[in-house]
Amino acid sequence: MVKFSEKLPKNFPLLRMRRNRMRTFSRKIVAENNLNVDNLIQPLFVTEGKNENTFIESMPGIKRHSIDSIVNEAKEIESLGIPAIAIFPNINNKLKDAIGSEALNENNIICKTIKAIKKECPNLGLICDVALDPYTDHGHDGIIHNNEVDNDETIKILCEQAIVQAKAGCDIIAPSDMMDGRVKKIRTALDSHNFINTIILAYSSKYASAFYGPFRNAVGSKINQSKISKNSYQMDPSNSREAMREIELDINEGADIILIKPAISYLDIIKSAYENYNVPIFAYQVSGEYSMIKAAANNNWVNEKDTVYESLISIKRAGATSILTYFAKSVAKNLKEGLYN
Repeated sequence: MVKFSEKLPKNFPLLRMRRNRMRTFSRKIVAENNLNVDNLIQPLFVTEGKNENTFIESMPGIKRHSIDSIVNEAKEIESLGIPAIAIFPNINNKLKDAIGSEALNENNIICKTIKAIKKECPNLGLICDVALDPYTDHGHDGIIHNNEVDNDETIKILCEQAIVQAKAGCDIIAPSDMMDGRVKKIRTALDSHNFINTIILAYSSKYASAFYGPFRNAVGSKINQSKISKNSYQMDPSNSREAMREIELDINEGADIILIKPAISYLDIIKSAYENYNVPIFAYQVSGEYSMIKAAANNNWVNEKDTVYESLISIKRAGATSILTYFAKSVAKNLKEGLYN
């Protein structure tokens, strides 16, 4: 009886794809994409109070920090080699109004936070959100007129907000409101105040996503205007070509970096942007994406370390330059300890 192996060609198979996967060193040297600490940006939440660092129930392991607490957090983040943080405010409801006027207060919680962090961590990049939803009593990103968010009136406030943040020392202004034409107006406003080197990170493709729930809880921006939907200004999840139009418009208006949000459910958008535009592309692994992984890990349904890495490398593989992720700090520690081999 002839053995099966004797029927095969002597050198079968000539090409063995598994050769490069066999050992750790060879997997490393042929890796098409790598996750580096330089690719990570840590979002942080700041609130009033002293030594405040209360956990956010809907985002396990994530806290709202007081200024002194967030400064300590920033120091640790910088020591891990993470190059930048994005800060978001949770303000007292008494400070909120219909037009988000607290956003223009040069002594508001964000401005005080910028100054405090820059004093201790001058080389850490600070990204500040330009939008009104944390400051409005209705929870929308702009000014409401005639039962809709008024695009042009909102932009006027956003330009002032951007100037206030730049004066405080913000490095990257990040308009996340999705108003039409706001990038050009903000660029012009910054330049006219001699902030010509302040970077604009445009939330170019921000989808009207169900994954934002935990974030809205974290900043206290629950929508109180049921007649108006964020669908009226954020992007429809069913559209992809429209995202390319949004990105192109923002680039033409002067955006230095574009951002796509959420990340995991929109890898095709990141990929298309990478293939079509020669600009840095950031992706935001948002609160709901974070909390889903955390919940599964806390129930021992998935391995957190490996699942987080796989989710982030998929975002890099799609074409993202850097990733805003609530896992940034833990991933940086794992990278430092070589736990992703």
